[in-house]
Amino acid sequence: MLLAPMQKRRIAIGAAVLSGALALAACGSGSGGKDATGPAATPTAAGKSATSPASLSWPAPADASARVKAAGLPMLGQEGQVLHIHSHLDVFVDGRAVTVPAEIGIDLVKQQISPLHTHDTSGVVHIESPVQADFTLGEFMTEWNVPISKGALGPLKTGGGKELRLYVNGKEQTGDPAALKLAAHEEIAVVYGAPGDGVKVPSSYDWPEGL
Repeated sequence: MLLAPMQKRRIAIGAAVLSGALALAACGSGSGGKDATGPAATPTAAGKSATSPASLSWPAPADASARVKAAGLPMLGQEGQVLHIHSHLDVFVDGRAVTVPAEIGIDLVKQQISPLHTHDTSGVVHIESPVQADFTLGEFMTEWNVPISKGALGPLKTGGGKELRLYVNGKEQTGDPAALKLAAHEEIAVVYGAPGDGVKVPSSYDWPEGL
């Protein structure tokens, strides 16, 4: 029986992983305390409602390995270099920016890392794989514990005047946002809320030298 494409990719990535746990490059300090298996909570700032602060937050999962497994991806002993690209992600809820947290896809305790991960809160998603493969926005959002679909962003559902829109380089996309393939130097914007929220959708990202 032929293997499904996802199975083939998992086998190929797994075969390319170096044995032994190696120290991770450029990783920051501890991750957030969100339960890894439960649903993501409505993004909030400390002590405030989800709609009052200028910037909102969904923390990184406490168990990164569990979320990477939920996304169907492997944990590696070091960052892959066969595919090494970066995308930038902005998320807006009810007109306000949501911080993309550091260390999504990084397990500091086990010294392991997903091919999809973040090092800081810039919104830069690192795609660093030991094999050539396609990776999707849905996989990354599952790692973050904020799964995305046509009708939902984490626990937030569409309907009742709320919409979920996806943009790439400022252009609105159609179809399932989870299926969006991550590509080099793309500016991705996920926008949830009422059409009149007044979000200025970014069309590009000012990439630092070396990324």
